[in-house]
Amino acid sequence: MTNNVGSADRAFRVVLGLALLAFAFFGTSYSYSWIGYIGVVPLLTAALGTCPVYSLLGMSTCPVKRA
Repeated sequence: MTNNVGSADRAFRVVLGLALLAFAFFGTSYSYSWIGYIGVVPLLTAALGTCPVYSLLGMSTCPVKRA
């Protein structure tokens, strides 16, 4: 798999993932806390540097490497 997630996109995904997990662990509504566990997905895509949805759509937020 090739990297298709740039550094700004990675930072946003980390913040979003941590916010969702915080909602899962510290939220007051237990009936909706399962939504917070979706935060694992952006954390994984940020750590791996690749997003399957970007691959399907042919998108990339990585800067173009010039030879």
